[in-house]
Parts: sequence; C-alpha cells; structure tokens
Amino acid sequence: MREAVIEAGVQSKDDGVRLKRSIGLSGLVLYGLGVTIGAGIYVLVGETVVRAGQYAPAAFLLSAVVMAFTAGSFAELSSRVPQAAAEAIYVEAGFRRGWLTVLIGLAVLIEAMIAAAAIAVGASGYVAEVIALPSPVLITVIVLSMALIAAWGIRESVAIAGAMTLIEVAGLLVIIVSGISTDPAAITDLPASLTPPLTDAGAVGGVLAASLIAFFAYIGFDDIVNLVEEARNPRRDLPWAIAITLVLVTLIYVLVAFVAIKAVPVSELAETDAPISLMFEELTGLPPFAINLIAIMATMNGVVIILIMAARVAYGMAREGRLPSWLGKVSARTRTPLRATVLVTAAVLLLALFTPLDVLAETTSAVMLSVFLIVNLALVRLKMVRQPIPEGSFKVPLIVPLAGAVSCVGLLGGALLWGA
Repeated sequence: MREAVIEAGVQSKDDGVRLKRSIGLSGLVLYGLGVTIGAGIYVLVGETVVRAGQYAPAAFLLSAVVMAFTAGSFAELSSRVPQAAAEAIYVEAGFRRGWLTVLIGLAVLIEAMIAAAAIAVGASGYVAEVIALPSPVLITVIVLSMALIAAWGIRESVAIAGAMTLIEVAGLLVIIVSGISTDPAAITDLPASLTPPLTDAGAVGGVLAASLIAFFAYIGFDDIVNLVEEARNPRRDLPWAIAITLVLVTLIYVLVAFVAIKAVPVSELAETDAPISLMFEELTGLPPFAINLIAIMATMNGVVIILIMAARVAYGMAREGRLPSWLGKVSARTRTPLRATVLVTAAVLLLALFTPLDVLAETTSAVMLSVFLIVNLALVRLKMVRQPIPEGSFKVPLIVPLAGAVSCVGLLGGALLWGA
C-alpha cells in the first residue's frame, strides 16, 4: 500500500481533505468498549441463557477464545497495513486478488449495517419501556439521531460515545455487584458454569447453539482498526486497545451471564425484550427506570459507533477504487465521510425496520466468522511468504492466525450444526 499515505494520514484523491489524527489509546479503548457492549449483552443475554441454560457463561467464554486468536491477527495486521477498510485491505495485502478484496470489504460493510440494525431494534425495546410509541417510529428516530452524531466529527463523536460507554459499563457493574452481593457464596459456582461436561451432549449442544448469539456480543474489537487513520500513534496503540477491550469485555460478559442464570428464571428471560431491566428489578427491587435509561444509552451508543465504522469502511473502499469514488469524499466542514454516512444510515434503517432481531444477530455473527477466517488466512500467507514488516510493528507467532482460522471454522460449523 502507499506508504507515504500511511505515514502522513489519508488524503482524499479529489480535494486533499484528510481524516484527522486525534484519538489516543484511551479513546480507542472507549470506542472498542462502546461498539462491543451494546445489544449483544443488553438485549441478547436473555437469548443466550435460553439456549445454553446454566452454561451461558461458557458460551461467552468460548466466543472470547475464538476472538482472542483473531484479535492477535488483527493487532499484527493493523501494524503491517495501517489503513481504513481494514479487513478488505488486509485481504488485499495477503492475497492480491481484487475480487476477494471487494467481497470481503462488502461483507464487512453489510455485517456492520446488519449489526447496527440489530442494536437499533434492541434500543427500541428499552425506549419502549419509557416512551410508549410504535416500534417503527422509535427505530427511525434512533437511527437518524445517531447518524447526526456520527456525521458531526470524529473527535466529537468519539467523545460522546466514550461518555456513553462509561455509563453503560457502570450499568452492567451495578447488575454484577447486586447479583454477587445477594449471594456471595454463589460465586464458587462460576467455574462449573464455564465448563460443561463434554460427555453431556445436551449441555455442549446448548453452548454451541448459543455461541452465534454470544459471538455477536463480541463483534466490535475489529472495528477499532478502522480508526487507524484517525489514531495518533496507531502502531503502538491499536494492539493495546484491541487486547484491553477483549479482556474487559470478556470479564463483564461472563459475570453478567452468571448473574442472569442465578437471578432470573429462564422462562422470564425468554419473554422479555429488556433482560437487563428485568435483572435489575429482580435483584434490587427498585423500579427499572434508571437502568432502562442506561440501557438506552448503551444500545444507542452501539448504533452511533457502528455507523462511524461502517461509513469509514465504505470511504476506505471508495478511496481504493473498490466502490464509487463519490463515497470517498471527506466533508471539508466536518472532516468526516459524510456521503458514506448517509448511505450507510439508509441501509441500517431499512434493515432495522423489516428484519427480526435474532435473525440480524445470527446473520451478523455468521458473516463475521467467515470474514475473520479469510483475514486469519491472509496473515498466514503474509508470514509464509515472509513479507517484510515495518520496524516497530506488533507481531504474533504463525500459530495465532492458524488457530484463529481453525477456531472460526469450528465455531461456525458447530453453531450451525447444533442450531439447525
């Protein structure tokens, strides 16, 4: 890729307007937490418990293991090729096949729009607990208002998203602390919930069937790399941001799932569109208004952050000639890819209005597992042909992308087999 562009920042081919390098490590981590913690846990924890039962924490842990290998691959690739539209650029660097690059870029773009739609639907469920309006109206208002924030400016968008992230994490910590303090001795049961007996086909099948839903909750760390051209020190900060995000998210998810199986009957979780709200009410005996507001912020935060990422994927592909060039223009006023943001917003709105939440979540997970498989293989090829890596770049052993590819195939195949 063009090294001068990588080092100096991205410049539009048409008007010379560049994306602004203004995000440090803390901003990247907050972005990663914000885009990851959203509908995945605030909305889909109930569905995960329904499928996996007492081993719901194991479903989240299994997904985290799969993500860990792929996260290592992304960390090295973000140092090797620090450009937006990351997955597509990584595949281009690894395979040099234009058709495959376009296919992966489009898959990531479609996945992002489906994920944003899923989170918007989840957000509407919590908003409906506070404001009694039809779901289509709520979804439309949520998507359009978050799009305005995404188009405002990257520093402002990430600052708002960061503040919302702190609030949404605080809400989950309230659930965790309330659940554990209710019965402190119950924490000794956590290891058992993470290790379903391999001889129990029902338990293993439940964990695998829940894995695609749980995996959706982890999608987000990969979005961090799409801010590479707006990070102040991408080669140093991106690998750290990826690792910190994955560790923190895993800890939170496992504990929330554990509290869920201890605090709320599975039948009640199966019937609610607002599982965190239900857990809060069961654990504290307090009205769920406050936690509903936090859940609304959490899910809306997921929408705005994914809109930011998806617009930059479209922008990056357009800049590389993989999509129409008009999508690659940066607004001179906001320094954001405004046209790409508008297009992505329209697609997200249509998906959110006409597709069920569980279908959106499972489709997102399946698409991203397939993308992660190809990205891992791209790094394998780069390592096998011994392509030079820039000095000071983050590196992982060859076994990491190999394990990442195998684990993606295993999780996807197992989930589809047991979920069928």
